[in-house]
Amino acid sequence: MPIIDSTATPRIPAAMLGWPRVRVVLIAAAAFGVLHGIGSVTPTFVWVVRDMLVGFCSLLAFGFIERWPRRMPRWLARWVLQLIAIVVLAPVGALLAYWVTQGGRPDFAHDHDLLTGYGELTFTVILFGTWIAVSALVRQRDDFARDQATAFALERSELERKALDARFRLLQAQVEPHFLFNTLANVQALVDAGAPQASKVLRSLIAYLRAAVPRIHETATTMEQELQLVRAYLDVMHMRMPDRLNFTIHMDANMAALQCPPMTLLTLVENAVRHGIDPSESGGTIDIDVRLEAARCVMRVTDTGVGLQRMSRGLGTGLAALRERLQLAFGGDARLALNDVAPHGVRAELSFPALKATA
Repeated sequence: MPIIDSTATPRIPAAMLGWPRVRVVLIAAAAFGVLHGIGSVTPTFVWVVRDMLVGFCSLLAFGFIERWPRRMPRWLARWVLQLIAIVVLAPVGALLAYWVTQGGRPDFAHDHDLLTGYGELTFTVILFGTWIAVSALVRQRDDFARDQATAFALERSELERKALDARFRLLQAQVEPHFLFNTLANVQALVDAGAPQASKVLRSLIAYLRAAVPRIHETATTMEQELQLVRAYLDVMHMRMPDRLNFTIHMDANMAALQCPPMTLLTLVENAVRHGIDPSESGGTIDIDVRLEAARCVMRVTDTGVGLQRMSRGLGTGLAALRERLQLAFGGDARLALNDVAPHGVRAELSFPALKATA
């Protein structure tokens, strides 16, 4: 809304003469001018000019009250004042129209037809001008309500996005100690047992943490980076139990640059080690297969550990957090399933839309 300087003459805002309003005045004036010209000795063109002049006077009154006064008293609605202005100024506008078209002051006292035409023009403005103004006010109210609804929808969408982002980062913060404590517990077991490879495992753990920690708070990474992290983790686990853990990794070459939620594949692998291989006396093998199937990233982590029957109930901390993170990232378009593998073991299968990683 333009600012009006109280010390200067109020400037008429450009919006008062916007094309949509001018177009309505032109169409209405042309229509009423033709109607007034029917059966009249005055040319139709003159009537059209009169109706246009009165219409623009009403338009200026309508727009001026729309902007001024800046604040209205509580007991008086602005739209009421706008309608009153149109009614009050209708005779003035009609008089101006006759003054212009008659080439000076019209002689209403001695010309009955002139006075009748003036009355018809004034009556037309009061009757139809107010209805046109009411329709404009209703349309303005509808446009304002629609704009407000759109603004509220955008604001709500932004707040929901921020809430989801905050929830996503909270879940990632919960994942961080989960991985750190589990891995450090493995190193502690080696140190307590006096294993000679403890120092080597610790060096590998440091390398793993250097790769893992910076990515924990990222919202996206690539398949290639995720696979590097998984390999570093499995190298550490293999050093801890070299005779009980073997693993294979396969990934389609065209998937390296695709997006991957951080710690996704690592969570599946860590779950297989912790709940499948580690509890088994004979250990087992973990096979990792990452493929692109029908525009979806499909991760399959299969272990030959103790199986679902001997695993703890529920998904556990890691998989439960992973499922919620996937829900926040992809909605209902991500699927995670655990299935038994004969004769023993578990296959975790995860799929989500394949997206190119952003630069």
